Amino acid sequence: MAYPYQLGFQDATSPIMEELLHFHDHTLMIVFLISTLVLYLISLMLTTKLTHTSTMDAQEVETIWTILPAIILIMIALPSLRILYMMDEVNNPSLTVKTMGHQWYWSYEYTDYEDLNFDSYMVPTTDLKPGELRLLEVDNRVVLPMEMPVRMLISSEDVLHSWAVPSLGLKTDAIPGRLNQTILTSTRPGLFYGQCSEICGSNHSFMPVVIEMVSLKSFENWCSSML
Repeated sequence: MAYPYQLGFQDATSPIMEELLHFHDHTLMIVFLISTLVLYLISLMLTTKLTHTSTMDAQEVETIWTILPAIILIMIALPSLRILYMMDEVNNPSLTVKTMGHQWYWSYEYTDYEDLNFDSYMVPTTDLKPGELRLLEVDNRVVLPMEMPVRMLISSEDVLHSWAVPSLGLKTDAIPGRLNQTILTSTRPGLFYGQCSEICGSNHSFMPVVIEMVSLKSFENWCSSML
């Protein structure tokens, strides 16, 4: 959950999000080093009148500043491709949940159970209880078991939506007529908030996503109470 004046990412809840945070720090350090070097060279050129004539036509220098950027790009591309393939990989999910985007709410269907489906609407500000978050609370939360791979099938019935939960590293487009899938695994219990991340109409900002991660036993008890 984000807090006021937060500058960084939310705390990672899934292994994929942890990898994304590591990649962000890795890339940011490369950018920081490049920026520092460029700033140093600019300040050096502005503060000195000395000119090294031997470097004005040096093949060695041109070779270095051609090869070095290519090496830097490779250092960024390889980890990026690794994480990209990890995000698309779906191996033996323990549970499948189908979510459909509507204007302007989400509907969920637990395909491994019969008649376990519901709509999830945002709770109006006037109906909020003490401690609940404005524009983020829903009347029906998505309850999922922690430490188990869960496959999400995502689509839409009207316009483009996007099902996103930042702390889990998830953002998948909901496209009418197309079924997208993603995998999520939570390493700890808790409430995790997200929102529709695709402008989908006048009430786009009123489509929150709330995932409640619980233990497997608690999840089974919840399923029994819903059926």
